[in-house]
Amino acid sequence: MNKSALIEAVAAKAQVSKAQAAKVLDAALEAAVEAVKAGEGVQIVGYATLAVVEKPARKAKNPRTGAVVEVPAKKVVKAKLGAKFAL
Repeated sequence: MNKSALIEAVAAKAQVSKAQAAKVLDAALEAAVEAVKAGEGVQIVGYATLAVVEKPARKAKNPRTGAVVEVPAKKVVKAKLGAKFAL
């Protein structure tokens, strides 16, 4: 499902226009992105948890040349799906 299909589904379930559903979905996603960028976690109980984790610096091997390179430390977003996503 892509974003436009999700907007259609939300509009149908909430009985609102597609434009209203798009505004709400965009606002919710923007708020989640801003919170994660600020270092806060986002928890939607039963659905998903987004958290910022720090990955330490490490050594990796270039598969083409075999040379060992240093990969710097970085922050990444870790997503954990909730029980409602269980298949």
